[in-house]
Amino acid sequence: MKNYETVFILTPVLSDEQMKDAVKKYAKLLKGAGARIVNEEIWGLKKLAYQIQHKSTGFYNLLEYEAEPTVVDKLETEFRRDERILRFLTVTLDKHALAYNEKRRKGEFNKKNKEEATA
Repeated sequence: MKNYETVFILTPVLSDEQMKDAVKKYAKLLKGAGARIVNEEIWGLKKLAYQIQHKSTGFYNLLEYEAEPTVVDKLETEFRRDERILRFLTVTLDKHALAYNEKRRKGEFNKKNKEEATA
């Protein structure tokens, strides 16, 4: 099993409940296909760098998981079929990215910034 990270952007016309339901749908799809979700983050409504489908904002979401490569294909096929998805990107994580993500989840980077600010 490999480690993956997928960031996807949902259309901004969804309500918060609809957005959360869409994220749950994809997390459930991953779990059903035998993946283990390591981290799930909802980054919220953010401005896009450029317009996509005449929209300037979107709901950003991150899923970090361990899965077989065939699971990623299934997930991306579902993303392409769903009209609520504006964009998505899946990357394979190497050992350095895994270490970085672990530190980020624990908040070690925030501690360092707070220490620098107080000094």
